[in-house]
Amino acid sequence: MKKLFPALSALLFSSPLAMSQATITKEPFGNLKDGRAVSLYTLAAKDGASVRITNFGGIIVSIDVPDRAGKLDSVVLGKDSLAEYEAGHPFFGCLTGRYANRIAKGKFTLDGTAHFLAVNNGPNSLHGGKEGFDKKLWSVKSAILKDGAPTLVLTYSSPDGEENYPGKLDCEVTYSFNDQHELSIVYSAVTDRPTVVNLTNHSYFNLAGHGQGTILDHILEMPCGSYTDTDATLIPTGEVLSVTGTPLDFLKPTRIGDRIDKTDFLPLKYGEGYDHNFVINGPKGELRTAAKVKDPVSGRTLECLTTEPAVQLYTANHLEKEYKGRDGRTYTRRGAFCLETQHFPDSPNHPSFPSTILRPGETYQHTCVYRFGVAK
Repeated sequence: MKKLFPALSALLFSSPLAMSQATITKEPFGNLKDGRAVSLYTLAAKDGASVRITNFGGIIVSIDVPDRAGKLDSVVLGKDSLAEYEAGHPFFGCLTGRYANRIAKGKFTLDGTAHFLAVNNGPNSLHGGKEGFDKKLWSVKSAILKDGAPTLVLTYSSPDGEENYPGKLDCEVTYSFNDQHELSIVYSAVTDRPTVVNLTNHSYFNLAGHGQGTILDHILEMPCGSYTDTDATLIPTGEVLSVTGTPLDFLKPTRIGDRIDKTDFLPLKYGEGYDHNFVINGPKGELRTAAKVKDPVSGRTLECLTTEPAVQLYTANHLEKEYKGRDGRTYTRRGAFCLETQHFPDSPNHPSFPSTILRPGETYQHTCVYRFGVAK
């Protein structure tokens, strides 16, 4: 883990007893091409574990947590500088919206009016279009200790018609990291016109440490009994199918690499590995487990909990074989996994799916918790 920033170069929001308790600090992270200043915040637990977040795209730059020997290392992929993030990246650690995941052919109809979005992923719209929330400079509402946990609140107001989505959407995202190494992300949004909303975080995890090979030996368990079937462009067909007897069955702990290349199973062929929307068992709106992952070598564990109806498992199938990552490390294809808690892809075009419509007077709410630990 990198050292906490010196008092002269960081704005310390915690008390003078910071060395014996959790802290939140701030430092400059550079300037965007248009000159706007960007900041980097470190949310540190009292034992030194930490999460670093920038208000450009709400990107989680690093998550340093201990292995079974107590060694800290970041378990998420990232870049070294703001310039590298602004130049483009495969959605490392960022907020995605206004609609995370895919919308078929960039089209949907809401209350009888057709809306046409940018097509940026084959024939479809992905993660909000050409300039989604991942490329926006979010405002910092607060950076404080709340109930002992470092807490960062970011806001962004998406104007009516941005990326051709209807309605002004006022968003707030709260990150909190406690001494139990739980990273909580709480999303909320309101609108002045009917619109569609699906927000998530797109962190790439490798529990061995970022750049430490593939995640094929990680052990994954998902209490998800079904998935949304897709066509070859990863757009849902409308069918929700059982995982039983398929390579998507992670109801029991299973090595991620055991069945990832079974291309005779068309969904895996279409995604070139795992890139699928799993339906989480249990009622939507309640915080429940979406996945549990363990790295047998480091001993690090991750439990993902959410109030959303689904989670997208993606295994970095399209990452370059030798991708230049942060701290001089090299990332590789399948060198990470994503657990994107969400509503179903293309929900606006499937009335049978849980609704993603937000209307004036309503509040969009979504909680996700990434709970890190060490296997006994």
